[in-house]
Amino acid sequence: MSSRRSYGGGSRLSCPNHPNTMLTEDYRAGDMICPECGLVVGDRVIDVGSEWRTFSNEANGTDRSRVGGGENPFLDGTDLSTMVGSDRASGSGLDLQGYSRYQNRSGISGSDRSLLNAIREIGTMASRINLPKTIVDRANQLFKQVHDQKSLKGRSNDAIASACLYIACRQEGVPRTFKEICAISKIPKKEIGRCFKLILRTLEASVDLITSEDFMSRFCSNLMLKPAVQRAATYIAKKAVELDLVPGRSPVSVAAAAIYLSSQASEDKKTQKDIGDIAGVADVTIRQSYRSLIARAADLFPPDFVFHTPIDRLPVS
Repeated sequence: MSSRRSYGGGSRLSCPNHPNTMLTEDYRAGDMICPECGLVVGDRVIDVGSEWRTFSNEANGTDRSRVGGGENPFLDGTDLSTMVGSDRASGSGLDLQGYSRYQNRSGISGSDRSLLNAIREIGTMASRINLPKTIVDRANQLFKQVHDQKSLKGRSNDAIASACLYIACRQEGVPRTFKEICAISKIPKKEIGRCFKLILRTLEASVDLITSEDFMSRFCSNLMLKPAVQRAATYIAKKAVELDLVPGRSPVSVAAAAIYLSSQASEDKKTQKDIGDIAGVADVTIRQSYRSLIARAADLFPPDFVFHTPIDRLPVS
């Protein structure tokens, strides 16, 4: 067994007996070892592993990280003050060996606690409809700005969080309808709408106008329609707006009516109920928008569309 020696100084470490051999690092012991002869060439190498300390009373308790949890960027700061723990059973602040127990205390204010709860709620809502992290981060930033300005006092934090998520979706180019946000938040549509307007006014933020094209791909994908039907529905909705056939109608209802019209003209027909369940629009709403489209159907379809059902045989309502 070779003795522990350290070579190298300022030069590269190498084994004196095998200078051309690549040394092996023992991370646990912190040694540089020659794999040929086993000589410890360098010792006391910095251990890059995690450092663990036990702050538990129980002898068989799990080890906890000494450094604690990661810093939350949405909080102004963290309280790293120290407090003496107490044993619930004995009422003392001593451990089994009679030493005073000290624990790191991360005390957060009520304001920060409400902020964390809202951030947690935003993450929960986003996971329910599979929204990406970029949208979650933007929604968290919006809520943080509103929270710091204290401009929406008296409003429910859940309603504000829902409105922030709705705004974040629109700003990131993947808008969701108010009904979709309501479904995952259990907050009434009117309350989310009020908070939405107040947040835009308070933060002086802006969002792009919603068009039927923003929802077309998602709705058609959920309905499992063919690409040709989706392209026709997109063309129909855009043409209907250009011809001013659906004044005052929401983009969602126009998209639903356009999908219904294009699907009825194709071999892959969908009912108004099927489309309404996906788009979150009532059958009667689709029917009213469809009546405005069917009257000018000949002017709405793209030139290259292949009709499976002629226009004169399409449903009138």
